[in-house]
Amino acid sequence: MDDPDEVDLAGLYRDTRARLAGLVTELDDAALATAVPACPGWAVRDVIAHVAAVADDAVAGRITGIPSDEHNAGQVARLADLGADDLLELWAASAAVFEEIIGAFRVWPAVVDVASHEQDIRGAIGEPGGRDCDAIRHGVDHLLAILAVPIPLRVVLEDGECLVGPEGDADYGADAGAAELTLSTTRFETFRWRMGRRSRAQLAALRWSGDPAPVLDHLCFFGPASRDIIE
Repeated sequence: MDDPDEVDLAGLYRDTRARLAGLVTELDDAALATAVPACPGWAVRDVIAHVAAVADDAVAGRITGIPSDEHNAGQVARLADLGADDLLELWAASAAVFEEIIGAFRVWPAVVDVASHEQDIRGAIGEPGGRDCDAIRHGVDHLLAILAVPIPLRVVLEDGECLVGPEGDADYGADAGAAELTLSTTRFETFRWRMGRRSRAQLAALRWSGDPAPVLDHLCFFGPASRDIIE
């Protein structure tokens, strides 16, 4: 697991924003109007409005923490008259200052949020990509480090493993203890279920070494999704 204090959060956000903006620039009106299953009630255009508004609001001092659902809905409503190009311009106008804030104050939520929404949009329009990007790789380390479960859980990834729970801290190779439950998965899948982009049924269907019931209600930072998210 990388040292979280050494991760360039501003760079992760900047790279993800550039990749997502490049993707959105190529979308036609029909694609922009496509419903996003991972964000119920929002179309692709609304997701872009949200990420643009988060940066704009942060720079303007309108938010200082993780926005509520009501705040997010208000952002989308406030920018409802702007087209996709205008939204991208708004995002770009505040991005440099926002990135400074992200780096200076170690704002992990901003990084995992924009990386999550990139994948939300890609899933909605059927354009997979960016699944092995640094934002997801480092984001998984962070999201596992703050995962709290009632029993020892070893998450086995394609490039390592992480133990979380009462018998050890979130660190690769930690002593698992006798009551260990193992989940064999991938970084991308972990990123998605941690951010609530999987339903409870999908969580239960992951590759568990035993009964996952004790941990199912603790896996998601948000969510879980109310219905299956297929990507």
